Amino acid sequence: MISAFELFKIGIGPSSSHTVGPMVAAAAFAERLTSDGVLGRVARVEVALFGSLAWTGKGHGTDKAVILGLSGERPRTVDPDRADALVAGVAAERQLSLAGHRLIGFDPETDILFDSKAPTPKHPNTLALRAYAADGALIAEERWCSIGGGFVAPEEDVGRPAPPEEVALPYPFRNARDLLAMAETAGLSITGLVAANERARRPAAEVDEHLDGVIDTMMACVDRGIATSGELPGGLKVKRRARAIHQALIARNARTPHEIMDWVSLYAIAVNEENAAGGRVVTAPTNGAAGVVPATLRYYRDHCPGADRAGMHTFLLAATAIGALFKMNASISGAEVGCQGEVGVACSMAAAGLCAALGGSNAQVENAAEIGMEHHLGMTCDPIGGLVQVPCIERNAFGAISAVNAASLALHGDGTHIVPLDKVIATMRETGRDMASKYKETSLGGLAVNLPEC
Repeated sequence: MISAFELFKIGIGPSSSHTVGPMVAAAAFAERLTSDGVLGRVARVEVALFGSLAWTGKGHGTDKAVILGLSGERPRTVDPDRADALVAGVAAERQLSLAGHRLIGFDPETDILFDSKAPTPKHPNTLALRAYAADGALIAEERWCSIGGGFVAPEEDVGRPAPPEEVALPYPFRNARDLLAMAETAGLSITGLVAANERARRPAAEVDEHLDGVIDTMMACVDRGIATSGELPGGLKVKRRARAIHQALIARNARTPHEIMDWVSLYAIAVNEENAAGGRVVTAPTNGAAGVVPATLRYYRDHCPGADRAGMHTFLLAATAIGALFKMNASISGAEVGCQGEVGVACSMAAAGLCAALGGSNAQVENAAEIGMEHHLGMTCDPIGGLVQVPCIERNAFGAISAVNAASLALHGDGTHIVPLDKVIATMRETGRDMASKYKETSLGGLAVNLPEC
């Protein structure tokens, strides 16, 4: 089972699979060197990036993430405002404070290898970390896979059945059919069922504290994005637009029916511009799709009569159920299934969350999630320059608008529909398996290569 604590992780941009995951893996490697008592023997560390991490790692800040992780930084606690300075210092001094304690020689140009030719048998986002003694002897080696949404696993564990829950959950659903059946039998909403599972793992106050932290971080990210102007890093010279859009909306003060789409787009663009700049964001379920859920949640908070904090909790818990279904039965990794696994899943989660917050029945919530994904099937991941800027920022805006639309369509029905959510999840998985690798976060196809010809 996937918890809200795992699905909604507070970290930094620009990518959950290429930034957050490698940082977690590198930090775990450095921590292991410490716990094994061999840190004092380490003279050099080498990191090799394979597959999608090699193809688009520079654009996604994977090298920066590895340096931060080896230095003992964690995605949730690292200060985005000092992260660039820390990385620049390592590059300039060619030294790194391993695990924050042992100073070793480290040159990012030679000690971080981008290997786009080596095979990746378990997952397209694979990295190897090696520690050497002064005489060149290998002290330790680990291979990790960044499997999407900031989740990581040792390479040997990828594809293995998940270990059993340490705590027996009251409602261990594995698919949408079970989710609906268990909720009906227990007389619970989907939100109530997920809340019961969360509280079986942790005290209720801790669950509420996490949800509040996620909400506060998401809303702060929207506000920062709206308040900030300038050019995004990376070389594409993409200018931030959220602040100008916001100022235009305020100045126009229009009341046309379609204007709400501009506000929803604004919220998503603000978040994803912050993500592209390496700011503080929440994986929802990934960083590349980090704007969809916050934008839809902000729409609920600011534009829906009767919205309150409890409704925002309801939103996130229902979204957790849907995100968990995709994570367990398909993928949320763009490198595995394309952007349908990122923006598509985010849209499905946000649609379900909004539907639940607006009082939808369990059947309507499942219907909203199904609509949200059905119309993202086949979406490719082809970022230009390996950067989460084009088409990613605008794509989040469209995903958020689609989520609002999906929730509205579901609420206008009684929950009855032709295609079950489980069938859509299976279709998404199969579509991702059939998709050519050039459309799965390698920047080797689609917009990523056709832009210069336009």
